[in-house]
Amino acid sequence: MSDQTKRSASRTELKKRIVETAMRAFKAHGIKSITMDDIAVSLGISKRTLYEVFANKEMLLEACVLKDRDDMNAYVRGLLETSDHVLDVLLKLYLRSIERFHSTHKSFFEDLKKYPKVNELYKSDKKHDSVEAISFFKEGVKQGIFRDDINFAIVNLLVHEQIELLLSSNICEKFSFLEVYESIMFTYLRGISTEKGARELENFICEYRRSTKK
Repeated sequence: MSDQTKRSASRTELKKRIVETAMRAFKAHGIKSITMDDIAVSLGISKRTLYEVFANKEMLLEACVLKDRDDMNAYVRGLLETSDHVLDVLLKLYLRSIERFHSTHKSFFEDLKKYPKVNELYKSDKKHDSVEAISFFKEGVKQGIFRDDINFAIVNLLVHEQIELLLSSNICEKFSFLEVYESIMFTYLRGISTEKGARELENFICEYRRSTKK
């Protein structure tokens, strides 16, 4: 391996470490409260080295959002390859989303809006996800899991608005985040499910309740 190849591999590895470390910090504490100095110190590198890889905080945040998107896409592909029906995929995604929200500071989503380029990327991803979700639900109709008289574009939009409200409101001062999120998602899935889908869903909810009480 040539010296140039080694330097390139080393830089790629450093970039990966920076992105992973920064995203954990941004999610845990919010974007605003984490400085480039904080990230450099946590990695044990100089601030100069950090700026040689990412010229500014917005570029670093963009790389974090793109990495997060790639990880989620890979996770979904894995689910599609191993799941029997779309409801199974949705329920596993629900469990993952709970983990993600629990590990993300509320201010992260508000702070994101202060970075226009990254916020546009985030909103673009959400629009793409919505299109994919609608196609996904239609496949569920073919499988007899979801009702065929639902306008999934409208319902999907309403759910997204509820999640946005959850993230920006003070409702969690009265109820736990988990209680509110469960109410949104389980009510939503119950409403669009056929009898076949409802049976699968209730089995999942019963098992889920048992596991969360352990």
